Amino acid sequence: MEYFNEEHNLFRESLREFLNREVSPNIEVWEKDGKIPKSIWKKMGDMGFLGLSFPEKYGGGDLDFFFEVIFNEELGRLNSGGFVVTQQVVQYMSAPYIHKYGSDTLKDKYLPGIISGDLISCIGITEPDAGSDTKNIQTRAELIGNEYVINGSKTFITNGLYGDFIILVVKTNPKAGSKGVSLICVDLDQNGITKNKINKLGWHSSDTAELSFDNVRVPKENLIGEEGKGFYYLMNGLQLERLCFLPSNVATMEYALSESLNYMSQRNAFGRTIDKFQVLRHRISQLSSELEALKAFSYYCCDLFDKGIYDVKSCSMGKLIVTELHEKISTQCLQFFGGNGYTEDYPMARMFRDSRIGTIGGGTSEIMREIIAKVVIDDVRYEKEKSNINSKVSSVNTNFSNQDNFSSLEKLDKHDLTLATKTITIAENTINITIKHINQTDNNGERKSSSQVIRHQIAQLASEIECSKQFILSINNKFETTKNLEKQISMAKLTSMQLMDRVVSECFDMFESFDSLDQHPLEKTFQRSKMIQISNSKRNLHDNISKLIIEK
Repeated sequence: MEYFNEEHNLFRESLREFLNREVSPNIEVWEKDGKIPKSIWKKMGDMGFLGLSFPEKYGGGDLDFFFEVIFNEELGRLNSGGFVVTQQVVQYMSAPYIHKYGSDTLKDKYLPGIISGDLISCIGITEPDAGSDTKNIQTRAELIGNEYVINGSKTFITNGLYGDFIILVVKTNPKAGSKGVSLICVDLDQNGITKNKINKLGWHSSDTAELSFDNVRVPKENLIGEEGKGFYYLMNGLQLERLCFLPSNVATMEYALSESLNYMSQRNAFGRTIDKFQVLRHRISQLSSELEALKAFSYYCCDLFDKGIYDVKSCSMGKLIVTELHEKISTQCLQFFGGNGYTEDYPMARMFRDSRIGTIGGGTSEIMREIIAKVVIDDVRYEKEKSNINSKVSSVNTNFSNQDNFSSLEKLDKHDLTLATKTITIAENTINITIKHINQTDNNGERKSSSQVIRHQIAQLASEIECSKQFILSINNKFETTKNLEKQISMAKLTSMQLMDRVVSECFDMFESFDSLDQHPLEKTFQRSKMIQISNSKRNLHDNISKLIIEK
């Protein structure tokens, strides 16, 4: 599927030119200052780069979501997590609550300034004693007359120091649990608000603060939506927050690999450039393959959102994989630079620092695995499944086993892609068999699916399977328009084989012991996966991919 048209491409060119001129030369200064001047957001607003999806009546572009994808990709390639998150918090994590649930008064007051770049917003969820446990927050908002009186504290608030207003998550009914949570818009220049800057490992150009509220009074009209609906609003809004991680992080990882390849082509060791060393070539081919698969999955997730499908499972899977891979790639790419990677004169030091927060912010990897496990193991439906999506997935699985669909490729390509589809089908079937097994009650009346370790294993594997499936589908969709797919097909074959091996091995261990191997439910699957791996050299695949990447 082609996600970008000519209008998208022109927008990307314009935005990239602006960022290269106005932002990139100043990143180092803003990193040292620990602050991004508001003037840059005003310039971006004047250029029409902010509020892309917001309604035109407030100054927005009323554009499709892939303009937002481009926005995040181009910010991501700047290699400044602080710069990226500053606007992500505004555009995707705070202002949308006013747009979706706020009164006309609140929309008129705040949205034009957000879109013009005159206002910076933030969101206050996390508290010192209530990290991801939103239901148990302690910040209170008591309605007295026509005002809410707010007391409490929030921490890890991006834009909390220099921002203009905050979407504050409070308890309006402390005895009602999640039904007592509400959202209130609070201007940050109010009396009774204390701000303390937090010094962070990364994201140095963004400000992060701890905020205290001591009898802060705000008008009743600043309530967003209805009292007691805040938890529901957050659960819907968090999907967009997590989704925006995907395109920005993918772009940053692409930048990291590009910079690494450039450095490796110039750095000499033992009489030759280090991009000639097989171990390093294989490592770069592995990372590039995983990233290529993730990029396809990222676009798939964004496409669902663009079509109005709020898919909790896909968003959670995407957020989990992209932040884990970002940490992995930043670590490995720093290694490519050797000692230079540890210095501030090269780009990897900052990326290493910035990437680490990804697996924590917006919901930790552990929380993502919990959500995914509930969907794939417990069959929890956060939203009703769309029939057209189900049919789409089913057709993909059918295509996987139908070699006639690959007739436009050369014989070798056809064989390799068919093998990739077979291996990922084996992996998916293995997961399904294992989930059925762990949901069965044993002689003690217990289920293995109650084990958190097993649940998280399944969630991780299921996420990677879904990512691999969408990668293969994206290649299949390019058959008619793209002539040379050798690199992508080799990447799909490599990553699917590796994933199949992990899935089969880990799932094998989730079954109880058997008197003999041939009694094991996965015995034939285990043997088949090993035969596939033996007959297909991963070393040769790495050699081919690295050649196509490095010697292109």
